[in-house]
Amino acid sequence: MFKAILIEKDDAGYRASLKELTDAELPEGDVTVSVSHSTLNYKDGLAISGRSPVVRKFPMVPGIDLVGTVESSQHPNFKAGDAVLLNGWGVGETHWGGLAQKARLRGDWLIPLPKAFSPQQAMAIGTAGYTAMLCILALERQGITPDQGEVLVTGAAGGVGSVAIAVLAKLGYSVVAVSGRLEERDFLTHLGAKEILDRAEFSSPGKPLARERWAAAIDVVGSQTLVNVCASMRYRGVVTACGLAGGMDFPATVAPFILRGITLVGIDSVMCPREDRLIAWQRLAQDLDPNKLALITQEIPLADAIATAEKLLNGQVRGRVVVDLNA
Repeated sequence: MFKAILIEKDDAGYRASLKELTDAELPEGDVTVSVSHSTLNYKDGLAISGRSPVVRKFPMVPGIDLVGTVESSQHPNFKAGDAVLLNGWGVGETHWGGLAQKARLRGDWLIPLPKAFSPQQAMAIGTAGYTAMLCILALERQGITPDQGEVLVTGAAGGVGSVAIAVLAKLGYSVVAVSGRLEERDFLTHLGAKEILDRAEFSSPGKPLARERWAAAIDVVGSQTLVNVCASMRYRGVVTACGLAGGMDFPATVAPFILRGITLVGIDSVMCPREDRLIAWQRLAQDLDPNKLALITQEIPLADAIATAEKLLNGQVRGRVVVDLNA
């Protein structure tokens, strides 16, 4: 028997609860992992609450991240005892995910746990930090360097934003943070932000073209915030879009694209090729100060995951939430 958060949907409604399951109930896969830690991301919060149709199959164990030790394997790349991690690939949506003490998965979805990180640290980074690194790699591919000007990070107190600030600052960029939680000013400054702006400055409709300021931006909000970010980019600036915390719509004009030549780069972490994942985690091991992880992380037991998911959706959680499956 093992403990798991299980989401069910039937005539009685949609519900998430802590249950004990058996190995026989695990889905198909060629690697079975004893999970030590998982995380709570925005998508996990949506899945657990049912606020958005994240879950495609029922019953479902949520959790888009996990780290643990291989218990058994029929995959040529992994053997019993290997330390592995997983981000995305539809787990927690179409395949049972990480908020359980055991997972059965496709070995092609796994990568080795980087030696630079403990299991807890790897989940402190999780999909959010890995997505932040994908954004930074995209900015680099577009030629953005620290000497070109300020980099804006929206949703700064969240998981993606906090890791993005920490890495960008270490790389020498001048980072400006946008947050609706100005009480987190000291937290964001410690991560490396040079200035903190109120998200209210970006959440209402503005001009098609605003004053040029940002050389680059990482946006996790979408909707009107992303529109205003694009409108205030400098000539040939680059914006990476990786989230929709503010909505899926994009009520913009083409003005920033055809008059300033800006680039909007979409970032997908879920189906990202394995080679790109390995590069992102290699760069995280190189460019993220592990000491900053303690600033951005809180750890909870599995029994607290459902209640904490609601707080996360309500904007009451900063940084990263690591779930200890054995606490």
